[in-house]
Amino acid sequence: MSLRDPNSSNKKSPKRVAIVIANPTTSSTTGWPVGFWWSELTHPYFAFHEAGYEVEVFSPAGGKCDPDGMSDPRDASGYSASDLISMGFIHTPSLAALVEKTKPVSEINVARFDAIVVAGGQAPMFSYDKATDLHAKFVEFYEAGKVAAALCHGVAVLRYARLSNGELLAKGKTVTGFANVEEDFADNAVWSMGAMPRDKHLMPWRIEDELKKAGANFVQGGLWRGFAVRDGNLVTGQQNFSGSETANLVIETLGR
Repeated sequence: MSLRDPNSSNKKSPKRVAIVIANPTTSSTTGWPVGFWWSELTHPYFAFHEAGYEVEVFSPAGGKCDPDGMSDPRDASGYSASDLISMGFIHTPSLAALVEKTKPVSEINVARFDAIVVAGGQAPMFSYDKATDLHAKFVEFYEAGKVAAALCHGVAVLRYARLSNGELLAKGKTVTGFANVEEDFADNAVWSMGAMPRDKHLMPWRIEDELKKAGANFVQGGLWRGFAVRDGNLVTGQQNFSGSETANLVIETLGR
């Protein structure tokens, strides 16, 4: 076995994962451009690669996708400066190219994949209500008994995904996602910068509130702590620090 290819034993029939990132859009609350979050793509991608999986990157509409600025390790804010996995991904041309020309979700052949992972960022909160192809594919994976996973604001898909019987997929499930304590923290950070009036919120709605309304058992691991939970073949991760935890639950479910 080559030292440069520790997963060569898996090459005959590797597991395959479709990672979905959000297309760029504009926040209706701030007017800022919003997109996907780097670590929610790169950390799962790295974990899957280490497990010998094959990964393809999609987006609801296809085409070029743009990240949220603060998720970039090179951003002047320094918020993600310690994210060496994303830095390595961005500076590897073959990997960076994956977000330049994504395939549309409608082209996912569920039979070819073992799991779908919906990454977050701010854009899903403003655009996933219209991402009907994504809703349908997520449910198709779930109802086929394959792993359906989402993390951070990508969990927004569960506000809309309905089973073939018409019920929300999230109903009765134990899930996590971007928690209210984290939304409060983000709101306070923006308010303290004077970038938004205190009578407004950064997000147009909250995942924790809506999933509870949908009949889900919402749990969380604490403010900014990496956390993910599995309920059958549904896997959810809490926020942008939960990419590895989410991927590891997918790997634990699928095996190597």
